[in-house]
Amino acid sequence: MLIDTDGARIGQINALTVLQIGDYSFGQPSRLTARTRPGSGKLVDIEREAELGGPIHSKGMLILQGYLAATYATSAPLSLWASLVFEQSYGGVEGDSASAAELIALLSSLAEVPLDQSFAITGSVNQFGDIQAIGGVNQKIEGFFDVCADRGLTGRQGVLIPAANLRHLNLRQRVVDAVSAGRFHICPMSTVSDGMAVLTGLEAGVRGADGAFPEGSLNRLVEDRLQGFADIRRCFAKQGGGDAA
Repeated sequence: MLIDTDGARIGQINALTVLQIGDYSFGQPSRLTARTRPGSGKLVDIEREAELGGPIHSKGMLILQGYLAATYATSAPLSLWASLVFEQSYGGVEGDSASAAELIALLSSLAEVPLDQSFAITGSVNQFGDIQAIGGVNQKIEGFFDVCADRGLTGRQGVLIPAANLRHLNLRQRVVDAVSAGRFHICPMSTVSDGMAVLTGLEAGVRGADGAFPEGSLNRLVEDRLQGFADIRRCFAKQGGGDAA
């Protein structure tokens, strides 16, 4: 499987998943990618379209649409067409624990800002951008740690997990030792903005009194891109092309 543990890529993120075989479960990182273009506000879940995504995973995707529309489409319709997929996944996908990863990959694609591939992420997100607890946190951390350790720890690699899951950590001693020595990192996050700051190096940004996000912030880059999509869609309609799909 293709997994990056260094470098940076736009619209690509390492999501943490758990595989279960009988009574045994183990963590495995999975590459998740997002692509975006102008459109009519459609968010395509390729897993669902291929009948590989379960209902809880589909619910998580609808929550992403709610977050995107409420956060960025405040003065114009959400003029976006986006697709999300777990690459090299050939079985069913269920659960919403990758929804934070999916949202951040989408924002990276929209802002055209690369994500640090030294990190992997797990967490469920709600419509307000809060990160919620997930299951299997220990297996997920250990799964990514094993990949990084086999390649050689660089001291930069790590995982982002929900802050609510810190109390559930019960990791193998070699993971604990690596974290204590600063060779591997466990970063808690409470909001999607926390995760974006770690993975992009940019502050998410909060709307000011003028209703705009700060210049150069990640949210400003996303909103400007979506406004550009809306302008393209409007021009297309005026030229007699109908509504962009």
